[in-house]
Parts: sequence; C-alpha cells; structure tokens
Amino acid sequence: MSKQLGNQITASGQIDAEGIRQLAASGCKTIVNNRPDGEEAHQPSNAELQAVAEGLGLNWVYLPLTAGQQPDGQLSRDFRDVMDKLPKPVHAFCRTGRRSEMIHQAARALPSTSACSSAFDVVIVGAGTAGVSVATSLLNRDSSLNIVLVDPAQNHDYQAAWTLVGAGEYEATHTRKPMADVIPKGVRWVAQAVASFQPDDNQVTLADGSVLTYSQLVVCPGLKLNWGAIEGLTEALGSNGVTSNYRYDLAQYTWELVQKTRKGRALFTQPAMPIKCAGAPQKAMYLSCSNWEEKKVLNDIEVEMYNAGGVVFGVPTFVPPLMEYIKRYNAKVSFSHNLVKIDGPSKIATFEVTSADGQKQRIERSFDMIHVVPPQVAPDFVAQSPLANAAGWVDVDPHTMQHVRFPNVFSLGDAGSMPNAKTTAAIRKQAPIVASNLIRVRNRLAPLADYDGYGACPLTVEKGKVVLAEFSYGGKLAPTFPLNPAVPRRLNWMLKKHVFPALYWFGALKGREWLTACAKMDSKG
Repeated sequence: MSKQLGNQITASGQIDAEGIRQLAASGCKTIVNNRPDGEEAHQPSNAELQAVAEGLGLNWVYLPLTAGQQPDGQLSRDFRDVMDKLPKPVHAFCRTGRRSEMIHQAARALPSTSACSSAFDVVIVGAGTAGVSVATSLLNRDSSLNIVLVDPAQNHDYQAAWTLVGAGEYEATHTRKPMADVIPKGVRWVAQAVASFQPDDNQVTLADGSVLTYSQLVVCPGLKLNWGAIEGLTEALGSNGVTSNYRYDLAQYTWELVQKTRKGRALFTQPAMPIKCAGAPQKAMYLSCSNWEEKKVLNDIEVEMYNAGGVVFGVPTFVPPLMEYIKRYNAKVSFSHNLVKIDGPSKIATFEVTSADGQKQRIERSFDMIHVVPPQVAPDFVAQSPLANAAGWVDVDPHTMQHVRFPNVFSLGDAGSMPNAKTTAAIRKQAPIVASNLIRVRNRLAPLADYDGYGACPLTVEKGKVVLAEFSYGGKLAPTFPLNPAVPRRLNWMLKKHVFPALYWFGALKGREWLTACAKMDSKG
C-alpha cells in the first residue's frame, strides 16, 4: 500500500514488475529504488526492475540506503534533485517504505541557497518562533502539505531567555540551536532572504532572483531591530559600557557590566511602541538593581529609566506593583525621553524630550553603563510590499489573521498588524489559529478560529520573583492560573527560568498546542 509523502510523491514497500505496471497505469512518471540489492532471497534486482520501468517509459533512479543507517547529505541532496527535476508523480520504495520516507524527510529539510522546485502548497517566510510553530501546526492537520520555510538565519534563538542571560541566571548557549535542528521533518528549508512579494501572482522573489509560487502564504519574519536609528549606537555596542539584551552576543556583556558596576550612573532606555516584549527594557533594570541590592551597592548607583512613551506599562493592573519596585530600587523614571544618540568613548547619551505642548529639546546624560533597546519596525521587504499597511506591518484581520486584501495570505508573530503585545506567548496562541484558518481556506471554507489578542510578559521584578502579566485585546486580564496576577511570585520565576524554555523547545516548536483553546478545524468545518 502506498503512503502519500507530499505533493505528487508516494512511498511503499518492495514492488515487483506487476507493481511497476500498475504505477505506470496510474500516471506515475518516476520511480526511486531506495533498497540495496541482495538484502534477502528472491528480492528482484535493481537491474531487472529498471528494465521493466524504462520499457514502460518511466524514469528510474537507484538511491540505495542500507537498513539501519540514516540518510547522509549526499543521498538527501540526490533525492531532492529527483523531486525538483524529474517528472512527477514520483514513487519511492524500499523493503517496507520506511527508508524512503526517512530520505524524503531529510531531503525536504535540507538548507539550500536556491529553490529549484518553485511550486509549494504553503510558503512560510520566517523560521523563527512563529514560522516553525505554524509549520508544525499545519503538518498536524495535513501531513501531505508541501511546505517550505524561507529564512537565511543559520541559528534559531529562544530570545525570551536573554533577559536572564543578562542577569547571570541563564547560559546564552542554551538559548540557541542550529536552524537545521528545529526545521520540522517533512518541511523544506530555503536558507535565503526574501527580496519582494507578488501577491497578485502568488509569488515570492528571493534574493538570488529565484521565485517561489504558493497556494497559501504565511508571512512571519519577525521585526527589524533598527540599531542604526540611534546615531553612534552601532559602533558603540559591546564596549564602553553600552549593551543590550536584545542581541545574543550582547546579553552576556550586560551581565559583565552589572557585575563590574559598583558605583556611578546606570541608564536604561525604552523606545516608542511597538517593540517585542514591552517589559524587557524594564526587566533589565529590575534584575540589575536586584543584583546591586544583593551586593549592597545599590545606594551608590544612580539608576535612571528613560522611556519614549508615557506610561510604565500599558496594562494598568500591573503598574502599581512595578511602581513599588521602582521606588524600592530608588530608580528615576522619565517619560517622553527618546534616545537619539550615543557617544561611546565619551559615555554620553543624548535624548530628545517632548513636552506636553509638543515642543522638543535635547538633553545629554553621562553614564557608566547603559542598556539600550533600539526602535523596532517592520522588515524593509515587508514594509515596501503590497502586503503592508500604512505603518509597514502585514495588513491582517486582528482575529483571523487573514490578510484583508489577499485571502490566501496570513501573518502572525511580530510582523503582523494585530494590535497585541509582540511576545512569544502570543505566537503560541496564534500559530494553531492561523493553521486552522489556512486549512479551512484551502478547503474553500471561511476562517472560524478567532484570536483574542492574548499576550504574556513575565516581568522579572527581582531575582527569584516574577509578575506574570497575561492580557488580551484592550488590556483585559487573561490569567492562566487562579491567582492574583499582580502579585510577584517565586512560582512565576520557576516558570520563567525552567518551565517556559522546555515548553518552547519541546512544545511550541513541536506543534504541541497546549492551553491554546483552539479546536482543530478540518475540512468539514
């Protein structure tokens, strides 16, 4: 019995001459033999079967894999070439079909610098949290989908833990894995950047000029950290006390600075919204202060937070406990102060201050240490595309996450226009919703799954305690546990440090849809 592996490719156990004739009659164009000769008595030889196939006008490819071995890179590439270049449908076989399935999975997961096969059921742009999660959710619903993930990054990062790295509570190396290790089995990975979208033609153009054609498109490349928007910042980062937990290679430097700083002035900045993890700029301050408090040097350090916005946190319920910690750490908070320039060697930060009547002026502050959060915008190839709204984000319905003008396009994660907090927790809820709605659209049904704007921000207010802020659209509280969410708890710290990373690597990225409250909606609706 044949098993459908993907678009126009099947696999089975050992076939004989009669099986080849049946395949030919069913329209098969190419057969791949993955079984070495001589594995058992009475096994038809490759030469015998090839003669039958070629006599019927079929393409024949011999790519044997010894039982018990894993497909190596060359075998996987050869199999991918078959899928990309030879006529379809393709049928592969071995003794049971299992080796053929393994080779097919390895071939589709291979990184490539070009996309030889340009037609896919689903093209997913971005292989971060959103892209990998939605790919696995889609395969959970339809394992036959021909899916490609497009992302030039060679590593996949669990960025939510970088706050803890900057506080000496987590190893940076534990937040990063090779991209190849997280690409779902059965999904093709094209390691290239996207140049542009042509949604009227259902096409995506890559940096090398090659084109991918899709039935459905999911756009989730994350956002752009606009380091260059602050004069002098790019050159200053990583030296002279200038750091940021928003970059893998700098989070450890944050911890080095916290350890070294025993007096002087420490500045923490927050740009205008939207940014990913709106609480992260404050978390860096709270955890630094907690360490200095523990070392009994906090009174010798001037702690200042400069926020380009007008509030400590956007959900009013969580402002009082945060203000208590700001008071405890004797931190000075200034609103409507936007960082515009850094002079690293001189250790001077320049802020643009906007008064209540809209007047602007610039002030300078010296520092011994400064934690900077850069402005954040949509990626250029998104903002300049037909998919973008006026602000540059992918223009989607905030509940179904379906594009408002192109029904076969969806978006989730940081690049979408949904007015939710841009957090990993939000993606955990969004991925199964997008997958359900996309499958319904493929089956000519209207989207039903409804995203309520859920997001979560574990506010690490001190070492060992976290305020677990969970909320949905409109700032409505959405706590998972029946506890007062505004109370700092050690339980939440354990979740943040130990449970959430495990749920990320072995839950969300593996398609586990725990606590998502999203029914799997099949073609029957």
